[in-house]
Amino acid sequence: MRKKIFMTMLIFVIIAALIQSCSFTNKSEKINFKQHTDKIMPEKLDTAVLGAGCFWCTEAVFERLKGVESVEAGYSGGTVSNPSYEEVCTSTTGHAEVARIIFDPAVISYDQLLDVYWTVHDPTTLNRQGADIGTQYRSVIFYLNDEQKQKAEKSKSEVAPTIWDDPIVTEISPLKNFYKAEDYHQEYYDNNPNASYCQFVINPKVQKFKKKFKDWLK
Repeated sequence: MRKKIFMTMLIFVIIAALIQSCSFTNKSEKINFKQHTDKIMPEKLDTAVLGAGCFWCTEAVFERLKGVESVEAGYSGGTVSNPSYEEVCTSTTGHAEVARIIFDPAVISYDQLLDVYWTVHDPTTLNRQGADIGTQYRSVIFYLNDEQKQKAEKSKSEVAPTIWDDPIVTEISPLKNFYKAEDYHQEYYDNNPNASYCQFVINPKVQKFKKKFKDWLK
């Protein structure tokens, strides 16, 4: 009888120890996970959507800035849902080729992104960037809120004219949609460095940008 009671008590002690051990392990894992994510995840990210002609060029520039977490090439401002590249190229869908820029405002501000924006494309040519002609290549800032709208309008009137002599024709409109472009358009410049367009169109823009904003590069 005593032996049976002893064995029962021993089993309870073992179970209690296991429960305490599991509880402690789970608590430790949660703490470590939280500490890990706190180190790698910024508190707040923001988004900018900018059209500056061919999105291959726009993406190639902005992805090299400190504080920019990611850049996606896509389409905004049109009336057709989920348009294809071929549809957008007809200039009938109303979309512009844009870059959606996810950035950390603690590292780089929206105003600084606009400073770069005015420099790396020509905002004085309507529906055109160099040999790229069509409404899909228009200069356009799609704002996400009133603060971005105010900053875009101020930058257009105060900053852009210090860079360009001709009138600024950049459109400033609310963002109503963004459709990510096909996979082969993403990181096009980095993935196709030997392509003629990359060598003769994108690369000069990137080099000009890197020279002027060398302190802002990753």
